Amino acid sequence: MQMATKRELTAPCGIDCFNCEVQEANITPTTRAYLAQRLGRQPDAVGCPGCRASGGCRLAYKTCPTLECAREHGAEFCSDCTDFPCAKLAPTADSADRYPHNYKVYNLALIKAKGFDAWAETHAADTRQRYYKGRLVVGNGPVLEDITPKA
Repeated sequence: MQMATKRELTAPCGIDCFNCEVQEANITPTTRAYLAQRLGRQPDAVGCPGCRASGGCRLAYKTCPTLECAREHGAEFCSDCTDFPCAKLAPTADSADRYPHNYKVYNLALIKAKGFDAWAETHAADTRQRYYKGRLVVGNGPVLEDITPKA
C-alpha cells in the first residue's frame, strides 16, 4: 500500500493531517485505545486517513461541508478559492478550545504566500507546535517558552 503524500494529507481547510496525532500513520496504540473507548468504537475505526481519503471527518463519521465546498469550487485548498476567506473558516469564541479555526486560516495564508511545498517542509510542524503548545504574547503571537527550570 502506497503512503499518502503530504499534499494528500492536508485538508482543504488547512489542517496538516500529516502531523496529526490521530492520522493513521501517526496514531499510537495508547491514543487508539483511548479514542476507541471514548468514542465507543473498535480500535481499528479511530485512526484517520485524512478527510480527502475518507470524504469527511472519520472520527465524527460525517461529511465535511468545507471539503464538499472546496470540491464544488474546484479548489485544492480553500485559499485557492475566489471566496477565500469565507464564513466556513470564520473563527468563533464558541468551542475555540477544541476547533482550530485560526490555525487553519493561518496555514492557508502560509500555503498561499509560500507555496505548498515550502509550507509543508518548513512551516507546518512549527505552526502546529506554536498553536497547541505556545503561549500567546500580545504583539508577538504564539511563543514557545523555554520550559527548562531556571537556576
